[in-house]
Amino acid sequence: MCAAAIKTDKQGFVATLTISNPDKRNALDKEAWGRLSYALASLDMDKKLRCVVLRGDGTQAFAAGADISEFPQLRANAQQARDYVEVVAMALATLRGLRHPTVAMIHGACTGGGLEIACCCDMRIAGRSARLGVPINRIGHALAPAEMKPALDLVGPAVVLEMLLEGRLFDADEALQRGLVNRVVDDQALADTVYATAERISAGAPLAARMTKKTLQRLGNPKPLSEQEVMDSYAPCDSDDYTEGVRAFLAKETPQFEGQ
Repeated sequence: MCAAAIKTDKQGFVATLTISNPDKRNALDKEAWGRLSYALASLDMDKKLRCVVLRGDGTQAFAAGADISEFPQLRANAQQARDYVEVVAMALATLRGLRHPTVAMIHGACTGGGLEIACCCDMRIAGRSARLGVPINRIGHALAPAEMKPALDLVGPAVVLEMLLEGRLFDADEALQRGLVNRVVDDQALADTVYATAERISAGAPLAARMTKKTLQRLGNPKPLSEQEVMDSYAPCDSDDYTEGVRAFLAKETPQFEGQ
């Protein structure tokens, strides 16, 4: 039976996805990684959403990564490890490719697979209790390519090597200094800060936000953009939201975007 649950709640334009396994600091077993992919794919199809907040259940941990207790049965050798990571990789790719902007709300432990999830989000806001890292060297395992890539894209090889070779955890201020998180606030203010951020994102034009994500991801590919891709990046200028945004700006009014 799956020990970790993936819970989704929607309030207005904002969805909250919660990783819930508090007895194990919200660690994810293999089934939970699959359920995470499914939950994210379902959110991606909801065009009414404008932001997704990812968090752990409670305030003790964002997620402590994979549930190592199942490794002797499910990751006992190289082939099993690869099969396992393919499930993890699907969840990470689905999160990175999500059409909606994503914000990670980080309390406490954000380690291993939990850090991989956070690195796939568009923004990361941490409470001062946050501890981030990938101490995988303690179990004699190297981080798989699909797991390493999100952190490498975010902070570069120097920081990734520091995390993986030393195996120590960064506190919130160190994580901010190294670019792992966007900002740090007191734990008591974390939820309010995250949801205020989500509301600011939701107040913007959703088609423009989605195109921003799409363009940014594409620019990470060294292959030059085609003329069609360049033209596609201007598609929001044909939307009703663009007309409304310009009108509201000139009239000194708050725009009312409909995502059309």
